[in-house]
Amino acid sequence: MNRIATLLACATLTWGALAQQQAAFTCRTNDTGIMQQLHGNDPALVAAIAMEEAALDAWTEGFSEGARSTYTIPVVFHIIHLFGAENISDAQVFDAMRILNEDFNKQNPDWDNVVSQFLPLVANIDIEFKLARKDPNGNCTKGITRTVSALTNAGDQSMKNLIQWPRNKYLNVWVAASADGAAGYTLTPGGAAVFAAADGIVMQHTYVGSIGTGSVSRSRALTHEVGHWINLEHTWGGSNTPAVASNCNTDDGVSDTPNTIGWTTCVLSGTSCSSLDNVENFMEYSYCSKMFTNGQKTRMIAALNSTTAQRNQLITASNLTATGVNLPEALCAAAFSSDTRVVCPGGTVSFTDESFNAVSTRNWSFTGGTPATSTDANPSVTYNTPGTYTVALTASDGSTSQTSTQTAYITVLNQPGDQPPVQEGFESLSAFNAPEWFIENVHGDNTWTVTTAAAYTGSKSARIVNAASMDGRADELVSRTYDMSGATQITVSYRYAYAKRAAANDDVLRFWTSSNCGQTWTLRKILRGSNSLPTAPNTTSSFVPNGPSQWGFAEVNTISSTSHVPNFRFKFEFESNGGNNIYLDDININGQPVSVEELTSGADLQVLPNPADGAATAVLSMRSASALTLEVIDMTGRVALSIAGGNRSAGDHRIDLPIAGLQAGAYFLRARFGSEQRTIRFIVR
Repeated sequence: MNRIATLLACATLTWGALAQQQAAFTCRTNDTGIMQQLHGNDPALVAAIAMEEAALDAWTEGFSEGARSTYTIPVVFHIIHLFGAENISDAQVFDAMRILNEDFNKQNPDWDNVVSQFLPLVANIDIEFKLARKDPNGNCTKGITRTVSALTNAGDQSMKNLIQWPRNKYLNVWVAASADGAAGYTLTPGGAAVFAAADGIVMQHTYVGSIGTGSVSRSRALTHEVGHWINLEHTWGGSNTPAVASNCNTDDGVSDTPNTIGWTTCVLSGTSCSSLDNVENFMEYSYCSKMFTNGQKTRMIAALNSTTAQRNQLITASNLTATGVNLPEALCAAAFSSDTRVVCPGGTVSFTDESFNAVSTRNWSFTGGTPATSTDANPSVTYNTPGTYTVALTASDGSTSQTSTQTAYITVLNQPGDQPPVQEGFESLSAFNAPEWFIENVHGDNTWTVTTAAAYTGSKSARIVNAASMDGRADELVSRTYDMSGATQITVSYRYAYAKRAAANDDVLRFWTSSNCGQTWTLRKILRGSNSLPTAPNTTSSFVPNGPSQWGFAEVNTISSTSHVPNFRFKFEFESNGGNNIYLDDININGQPVSVEELTSGADLQVLPNPADGAATAVLSMRSASALTLEVIDMTGRVALSIAGGNRSAGDHRIDLPIAGLQAGAYFLRARFGSEQRTIRFIVR
């Protein structure tokens, strides 16, 4: 057969217990796209792969296994995720390892149900897979890493480039939202010898284990892929397509697996190539896989002892020590997580003990929480009083203890929150700090900051320096709580500035609101780089708006009465897709009480500063020319000031407000222009 075609072994496996669950396979063993990603049709690389395959074949033919103990292979799982279902639990990984070890050690409970003719051939491969306990730097690990990246949706080589531990020390398994269009794929040793950076197994998360996002029917997919990784082919040979008559003329290099066309259903009596087929083999697509043969065992053990792709270095005593898999279990570190870190009074936080590797007891301390202490693995704690609180966990393995203390870990917001209106121009801020503002920056790269580089009004704004390397990543700027329970209508407006680097850029700015303190969010407005977001010409330089004309205006006035609550919150989310910097300024949320009208128009109105002390300026943006009149109205509805603004052109205007003689209190500024008007609330101190 064509050896080059088998360097990439992958399978889209939908192992099903019932015939009704079966679906077509799309194995990508010789997928043109993936092959070209690796060798780019370079004749020298193709020849190098062929040479490695031939050398391994020769080694396998002459290999004879002597007495030995169980081989151990250190494993690391790299979970690549965007906080979705693909961010599988540690428990799901542990379950996948359990199934893998059962299958490779003839401990799977269904092995003795195979067709009687093949029962004598069922092999105990005698390989144990263990999660690493030391990382490449010798640090303690649970053998599971987690990396946040949009490349989880690709599952290709670029994703693997995010993180890979040395392939001569670990079997790397990447888990992602997508496995490049398959359930899983890997390189056989011949290909891996040439492409070390691609060595390992990629699994789509629903094909990992039998719990969580996995299922019993899909749980043998990893067994199949590990078979490829240790040099097994499909039982019908090197093609991607089973159930083809010509497959009878190919071979899988194993003497005790009969030639077969390959099966996609569990036909135990199948004799596709004039002899009974081994339909229940793990390297089949039959939905009823239960076994490896003795011949497959010999082929895998030969590959594991060969120098091809450095497989023989994995099982050495020195490597087992270096990766920690032959050491007694001992506590590495105390660690914990929670389902949220921000709640309103009465909110409950669920904590998870993530200490590893051998935890026998734990003691929690929750300042400000009820209960204040716990010995549970995963306690739930209620917080009733606004403030910021420390959480501490001490874990023990019976002989040693480790403590993790996180100060200001939990924030309990005010309820009711601050009174409207909200007028945020960032002028009083130097940084975004809780509990006023919260930043969600899971990648640890550039995020929302206060800047003096540009502003629509004043001297400051919020900005993300959007590097091209941030493609696919999202950052959030999240507010505290506001009391909108007395509002009759909520209108939100804000200024933004953005430029693309190139025409194809499609960065996204989203505006969200929450009516339950941030437990759930409703998307209110989307501005995309492909249409509505750009406010300035494309530039490859770091974008800074050069004046008001390079700022845009957005308004949302469709927020229903279900948001008229005492714990209203809002947030801005910016998703980078290759473009340039984004700026925000002059956020205005106006929740008016019943006694005063709120009228929307084709203009934007603000009072700066707000609250004002002795002097204030009205900032108005008009979209068409008109005569302008400004009125300051007290809370009784009396006009306290009337200012003739004269005839104004379309554009931005600043008008001084003579408020020095006004008593302290709340007022409304109403702007009249033509047949339209706009009203905004402000405070005089």
